[in-house]
Amino acid sequence: MFNALRKVLREWRGLQAFKRIPREERTLVFYSEGRGYWSYFEPIYKALQASYGAPILYVTSAENDHLLATPLPGMRAFYVGEGSMRTVFFATLDADVLLMTMPDLQSFHIKRSPFQVHYAYLHHSIVSTHMIYRAAAFDHFDSILCVGPHHVAETRTREKLHDLPQKTLVQHGYGRLDTILASGRQGPRIHHGDPVQVLVAPTWGENGLIERHGLDVIKPLIDAGLKVVMRPHPRTRKLAPAKLDEIVAHYRHEPRFRLDEDSDATISLLDSDIMLSDWSGAALEFSLGLERPVIFADVPRKVLNPEYTAIGIEPIEVQARKQLGVVVPTDELAELGKIACTMAADSKKWQTALSDIRKCWIYNVGQSGDTAAAYLVSLIK
Repeated sequence: MFNALRKVLREWRGLQAFKRIPREERTLVFYSEGRGYWSYFEPIYKALQASYGAPILYVTSAENDHLLATPLPGMRAFYVGEGSMRTVFFATLDADVLLMTMPDLQSFHIKRSPFQVHYAYLHHSIVSTHMIYRAAAFDHFDSILCVGPHHVAETRTREKLHDLPQKTLVQHGYGRLDTILASGRQGPRIHHGDPVQVLVAPTWGENGLIERHGLDVIKPLIDAGLKVVMRPHPRTRKLAPAKLDEIVAHYRHEPRFRLDEDSDATISLLDSDIMLSDWSGAALEFSLGLERPVIFADVPRKVLNPEYTAIGIEPIEVQARKQLGVVVPTDELAELGKIACTMAADSKKWQTALSDIRKCWIYNVGQSGDTAAAYLVSLIK
């Protein structure tokens, strides 16, 4: 009880500290819904600092956000939690621009404020807007920083279909992909006698790969002599912890198995030869960023908008399965080890094809931060 009270008090203090900032200094606000989201903001922050020296007010719902203790140059950081203080923050916000990665603005308890704030949405996944998101997820933003042409086509089609006001659609790109590309680790991984590593990184929900199949996914990979890093979605830890604990307990003495619940998990990504996924957007980051193939387990689609077919556009995550790797039916999961070994042996042939796909699907490869920074500065009053 006392811990809960202390948490609420800390959130209240964070909200009050934000409100004490003079209005003329509330030009550009970043809102982060969790600690793992900074990687999407970071390229934009760096470009803003390098080219404009633009100050940032960083508001986070993550109690353990490292930027609270050590804000970056040009940044002031505030903690408002996920409860009533966050609701008040949004309801009373008075600033020029708010950049956020959280969809569904205006649909639930997070509302637009009565002040003249420009709400800009920053995509935190390459996937399409109309299948794994709720129907109105992006309707109430003023502008959207689009990853690629698919986001523009989907958004404009929905606007016409439902007679919605046109938003400003910025040909932005994808900062997290730029960061992966900057690692210089594209193509087949160099081995030093260590086994092939498979990164198991599925989405969350009742149809998620871990939730539905658990040990049946990991066992054939371990049995084939492969290293396995399991990187569950944070929501899986919240909604299906027993599934994760079962797998970890089963392989607690297996040196070739590791659970990675780091919200960033960049090291696991870079050090893996193949990804095993389902409908997760992480598969597109891995494949397009590292030019390495993906195994897609054919679990039921993750659908939060049952009317997604109405716009007549096939989601990019559906298209991706045909071009970024191979699809394995769930009744053939026992063959995953053999499939992964074959793909690893042929990984070089994937590199050129995946590089070409990236150029077609993603805007401003390597320069997304500069593009976003220029746009955001243009919005400041």
